[in-house]
Amino acid sequence: MGGCGLACWRCRWLLPLLLGLAIIMGIIALAGRGWLESESEPYVQQASLWESCTRREEDLNWSCESLMDYGWGKAAAATYLVGFVILVICFALAVIAFSIEILRFNFVRGIGGLLFVVAAFQIIGLVIYPVKFTEEIPLTGDNMFSWAYGFGWASTVVVIGCAFFFCCLPNWEDEVLGNIKPTCYYSSPEKAPYLN
Repeated sequence: MGGCGLACWRCRWLLPLLLGLAIIMGIIALAGRGWLESESEPYVQQASLWESCTRREEDLNWSCESLMDYGWGKAAAATYLVGFVILVICFALAVIAFSIEILRFNFVRGIGGLLFVVAAFQIIGLVIYPVKFTEEIPLTGDNMFSWAYGFGWASTVVVIGCAFFFCCLPNWEDEVLGNIKPTCYYSSPEKAPYLN
């Protein structure tokens, strides 16, 4: 009986797939209205990255104000959006890098460096938003930073993980390119009679 590990080259699409997942979570964060919501009924407050909405308990219509009227609102949206755009560029570069037969490992390390820049921009936006929002926007009732804000952080965590992998990938160049033989482990029948 023997078991050989799969060649890493077959798994090369895992990192671009993770970057695609980070993009999807980033889109949800950018489009979602759940950055801040009322914690319990009556639901009278909700906010996105772009606007803050409130309503009275008996009213069904939301009254919204743009967060782009505030300097911090523009800064939070701009930094998160710039990080997202660079993330999309990194995804395209990763697909190109892993599509060509001769993988350029310095190119891959450059993608990792760009991903750290993405993470920095996104973290800045994700920190500015709650700090300044709670300082400058009057809140009604008990509120919590909700699902869309969580997707923003999830996207950032995936980006940081991918950045480390992209930067470290050249250290395993031979394994990834399949230049070494896979290690196979065999057990003799005398040592393992139960395999017969």
